[in-house]
Amino acid sequence: MWTALALTAAAFAVAGLVAAGWRPLLETDADVARWFHGRALAHPAWTETCRVFSDWVWDPVTMRILVGVAALWVWLRGEALLALWCVATAAAGTGVQQGLKSLLDRDRPHWEHPVDSAHYSAMPSGHAMTAAVAFVLVVWLVRRSGAGRGPVYAAYAAAVVSVAGVCLTRIALGVHWLTDTVVGTLLGVALAAAAAGWWTVLAHRRAEGEPA
Repeated sequence: MWTALALTAAAFAVAGLVAAGWRPLLETDADVARWFHGRALAHPAWTETCRVFSDWVWDPVTMRILVGVAALWVWLRGEALLALWCVATAAAGTGVQQGLKSLLDRDRPHWEHPVDSAHYSAMPSGHAMTAAVAFVLVVWLVRRSGAGRGPVYAAYAAAVVSVAGVCLTRIALGVHWLTDTVVGTLLGVALAAAAAGWWTVLAHRRAEGEPA
């Protein structure tokens, strides 16, 4: 829970600096975006690879399917309420990101020769936030299942690669600023961590309330 609070505070601090127009941060955003856009124009194969990963592998729909599969697995293990908890967390993530997009209303990068397009406001990145929520939930479920080190390490590796990868591809395609992906990732991890924390607290309370 403390992790969730700290990450949420960090996300809102970054968003607040962007909204306030803090020049060093905005200049960093612009420099990173220009560098990646230059690479995207110069290397079409790289750009197409980013598009495939962004639109199919780490797409929000794919991430929600991943949560659904994980929830089904938990359901079949006899924990129907936990499965619904995970689905509800993913749904909450979608609601939070859309609400913040409307509230912050940040413009996406604009290019004379765009290599991709996206809709709605820029911050937070929906791709990054959805991936972070999904993979933190998956890591948590794998860990609490009692799986060995191999599956746990594999889940951690997939989470790190996927969340970092989705941030990279969204910036590389010129549809997000760096800070959009940072805020999305922080909020996604925070939401999933809060869900895991609340579930653990409630589970302990239920266990303590049971007769000996």
